[in-house]
Amino acid sequence: MKRTTFLLACLLVLVTACSERQPVTFEPPKPSGPHPVGTTATRLEDTERGRELMISLWYPAKTTAGLPVAPWMPKAAAEHYMRDQGITGLRLDRTSGYEGAPMDTGLGKLPVILYSPGLDASRSYGTGVAQELASRGFVVVTIDHPYDAAVVEFPGGRVVAGKQPTDLDQAVVVRVADVRFVLDQLPSLDKAGSFDLERIGMFGHSLGAWTTASAMFADTRIKAGFGLDGAKLGKSDEGRGALDRPFVVVDTTGKGGMDKNPLVRQFWDKLTGWRLHLTIKGAGHNSMGDDVVLIRLAAAQLGLGKAELEELVGTIPVEQALAFQREYPAAFFDEHLRSHPSALLKAPSAQFPEIGYQR
Repeated sequence: MKRTTFLLACLLVLVTACSERQPVTFEPPKPSGPHPVGTTATRLEDTERGRELMISLWYPAKTTAGLPVAPWMPKAAAEHYMRDQGITGLRLDRTSGYEGAPMDTGLGKLPVILYSPGLDASRSYGTGVAQELASRGFVVVTIDHPYDAAVVEFPGGRVVAGKQPTDLDQAVVVRVADVRFVLDQLPSLDKAGSFDLERIGMFGHSLGAWTTASAMFADTRIKAGFGLDGAKLGKSDEGRGALDRPFVVVDTTGKGGMDKNPLVRQFWDKLTGWRLHLTIKGAGHNSMGDDVVLIRLAAAQLGLGKAELEELVGTIPVEQALAFQREYPAAFFDEHLRSHPSALLKAPSAQFPEIGYQR
């Protein structure tokens, strides 16, 4: 069963059980950093490719007073997404980001981090990590890749639904072109003059991790990459040389990872700079983003079968999965975009006994 189909089926039962009381509202965990978070969604048009994208900027805000909270997924997209699966009574209208908040320009030039989601997902699925990084003083650009994203909403409520591509290598080629186009647009997106374009990183989940790896081969503007359960070598990268910029490869046992997937091992072998391989005992493939909250919510409320639950999010407690999302990407980008070394990247931590390290 497709990941999103299963997730939505879980939520349908949950919503049905709770709808007589009140709508069910999903909200990613609140960020822990010192800064309030602003966000804005923007349409980009690549005229050379005849392609349009939607992105969201997440950043530390000067003030959020009187501003609306941004939805996890835009209204028309959420309605289409739920209607397509026969779901009612679910609210996806809350995050910790405030729409249109002014950027805090007093923080100086800020590193920029791009995010690419998994297949059949959307940029919404990385909201928890994006707003966490923004609260710690990064600018984060989350990218929707139309036609392999589950659903994308453009201005005016126009919705484009996706379909699963048959050629994932070609899908990554398209995604990398999307990423490079977004990189080209960063100067014009920097309305406050606060982007440090010499300090750009990228992270992604699943197909987005593969996209991150491939984009770093293709574009040296990306100085550091963090791949959540999916970074590997694609056909378009086979002839490329070494990658000497910092990269973290995160694996889960459910996905197979480096031990079972030779393409992950081949990518690892091309990393000649700073590198780190993390394994997370008990984690599932969907422990790496906002999915872990949504799926566990359904499981806790309704008692999903153990095998189904473990296939999706493993056995790791949700609090530990969220703590990993909160701390490890931030530690990596702090070290490699800000030159602030982190003990978390050096050796196992008592706070995270489930994390395995390989250099």
